[in-house]
Amino acid sequence: MKTPRSYTRLTEEALVLLGAQIKLGRKSRSMAETELAERAGIARSTVQKIEKGDPHVAIGLVFEAAVIAGVPLFVPEASSLAPQIDRMGDKIALLPRSIRKSRIKVDDDF
Repeated sequence: MKTPRSYTRLTEEALVLLGAQIKLGRKSRSMAETELAERAGIARSTVQKIEKGDPHVAIGLVFEAAVIAGVPLFVPEASSLAPQIDRMGDKIALLPRSIRKSRIKVDDDF
């Protein structure tokens, strides 16, 4: 039997907030749960889980529901994500490919 996964309060609150934003977006567009489910290719029960902030729903499904409901992800305009992705790739390229913990314990106690 698996031990239930625990999440930080900040993570749980962020999921609930995103779920509420999706619900607000869906309702403000006069969209029923079933319509959002159909457009996202998911079950109505999954839409309900997303809107409640269930942490076990795949992030791709949550983002797809958000986009369909008109919730902006990261930026107000979807077309501005590509330049940010390019900049992030440039930053990542400057970092080492792998990170290893040092095996040597440094005694820096003065």
